[in-house]
Amino acid sequence: MSPSEGSGRTFRGRGRLFGSLCATVFLVNLARVVFAPLVEPLRASFGLSGATVGLVATMAWLGSAVPRLPTGYLLTRVPRHVVVLGAGGLLAASAALTAVADSFPVLAAGAFLMGTTSGAYFVAANPLVSELFPDRVGRAIGIHGMSSQLAAVVAPLAVGAILLAWDWRAVFWTVSAVAAATTLAVFLVARGAEMPAAGTRDRDFAAALARQWPIVVTAVAIIGATGFVWNGVFNFYVTYLVESKGFAEPTARNMLTLAFAAGVPAFVVTGRVADRVPHVPLMLAVLGGFVASLLALTAVRSLWPVAAVSVVLGYVVHSLFPALDTYLLDSLPDENRASAYSVYSAGMTLVQAGGSAAIGAITDAGFAFDAVYRGSAVGLAAILLVLVALHAFDRLPSEAAPA
Repeated sequence: MSPSEGSGRTFRGRGRLFGSLCATVFLVNLARVVFAPLVEPLRASFGLSGATVGLVATMAWLGSAVPRLPTGYLLTRVPRHVVVLGAGGLLAASAALTAVADSFPVLAAGAFLMGTTSGAYFVAANPLVSELFPDRVGRAIGIHGMSSQLAAVVAPLAVGAILLAWDWRAVFWTVSAVAAATTLAVFLVARGAEMPAAGTRDRDFAAALARQWPIVVTAVAIIGATGFVWNGVFNFYVTYLVESKGFAEPTARNMLTLAFAAGVPAFVVTGRVADRVPHVPLMLAVLGGFVASLLALTAVRSLWPVAAVSVVLGYVVHSLFPALDTYLLDSLPDENRASAYSVYSAGMTLVQAGGSAAIGAITDAGFAFDAVYRGSAVGLAAILLVLVALHAFDRLPSEAAPA
């Protein structure tokens, strides 16, 4: 076999593996976002308060945070694709558990375990994706992220369709069945694919953290508070539009779909842009756009202005994720990539996880959504000013430390 034939076979094998990863990331992200359109059905079925039903969504995100550091250490011992397979199997089992929940503790446990699958998956798969296509990291991360974001777009529509014929339990049975089938597909594809050798060099978790902590802390600072606010915004988006702007629930759900749909092109476009422009200015510009969009959301009232702001808000906030992933994965050396990325991933997810519970508790205490969101925007603006000042004085790292 000629070198060109071998190279072509390797590329095709990696392409098939990448396709199966895109299918899997769709499901693991669905496991995190599916609770947003189910807030009202779950509240009615279990008689939950706003703070308590917000806690269910928070449990999914907390579950997503908890396994990330252990997974980073695990990846110094086992291949990336093995962890991906384990995450898919756990998703099938945990979605089935959630489907049979008959009490709040079981429901919360199911949400936590469903979130756990996404945490383990992202820590293993994102470095793998960057290593499959090292010459176009931003583009590959963008397409992979787009597949993840499609789950957020489909979730409100799919939940609405299933609820017309069945109840909320059918949603989780569907996730369980599809997750089992997709995990089998990944297993079959991975058996015949040639894996990149870069991951075999990442064998010292502590050394990676000691060397790469400046870029990790910078990335967490940029996305942590933003993700905390966004988590609280999108999980209560339907409730917010119904209570504060007088929308009907189906219309409010469609606005949430618009915000998520705008994130689909954001991943691809921003991923490609991140391959071509300096990373830190791009991330700070996106953060500023999110602050402005959130303030605009609290100011508009009628249908079309809300729809327009929902699109802009969704596009801007979802641009932050490929920008940050490219910032890290494109510059982290092979010896530190998965280990350092897992620390970043765990840190930013832990910060984000409490957003839903916090917003639910504050609004239950009598504060209006608009006031809460404006206050959140002001807080993010203060963080942005600090980051801009640090960047002006060259105190934010533009890339990872060399190995």
